[in-house]
Amino acid sequence: MNLDWVDTHCHLDYGGSEKPAAQLVAEAQAAGVRTLINIGTDMPTLGRVQEASDRFARVYHTVGVHPHEAATVQPGDLEKIREASRHPKCLAIGEIGLDYHYDHSPREVQRQILEQQLELALERELPIVVHTREAEEDQLEALKRYIAKIPRKPDGTLVRIPGVIHCFTSSQPFGQACIDLGFYISFSGILTFKAAEELRTAARSYPLERLLVETDSPFLAPVPLRGRKCEPAMVVHTGRKLAELKGVSEQEVARITTENAHRIFGIPHA
Repeated sequence: MNLDWVDTHCHLDYGGSEKPAAQLVAEAQAAGVRTLINIGTDMPTLGRVQEASDRFARVYHTVGVHPHEAATVQPGDLEKIREASRHPKCLAIGEIGLDYHYDHSPREVQRQILEQQLELALERELPIVVHTREAEEDQLEALKRYIAKIPRKPDGTLVRIPGVIHCFTSSQPFGQACIDLGFYISFSGILTFKAAEELRTAARSYPLERLLVETDSPFLAPVPLRGRKCEPAMVVHTGRKLAELKGVSEQEVARITTENAHRIFGIPHA
């Protein structure tokens, strides 16, 4: 059975992979992962993600500064991100957010850089890709402020999908609050981990029509490939686990999550 998947969050240029990007892309497509979204995390990645999008027909990208790197932002960097976001294959601003687990950047600086990038996403009318860890209260308040600035249709619904909470590991209520705001939830290989039963409970509770799958490669290789460097081709294992949890076929999960990805990011159909 031929299934088409979208890996909605990978890092093709990250130094942890032993394989060149061309091999990762080819092996993903051979596994049925037809489309990849290559995620920007800081200023040095701006050019690299654009280069990959220019090189590979079904690779797209995002631009933004990860909360870990918030303290590295210099005057003029936001303007560079703004210009980079005009690339025709740039689909979103991200990954952006808050991470209070590692605190690699001071929390106040994280919040400041997040707000600036949320304003940029509003200006550019692009969805956001959100990284959040142990910062639920502050993250939710920031997302509510962002949502309040998105125009609405006459029926009260948002004119566009606001974005994605990527590599979801937060509490079930936080995820539901994000869904209620209009966000989609993306699951990585963590969904397959033995100790992730609370995450699986959350996945069961959310509607499939609001879910995505990703690898976050080269991190978080799913079961049964733990211990290896994660690759975009491995997203099928997360999709398979999600199908099991939702009690539907793998084909159905591939179809719906792919439709969701196309809807959120405006990925053109070939």
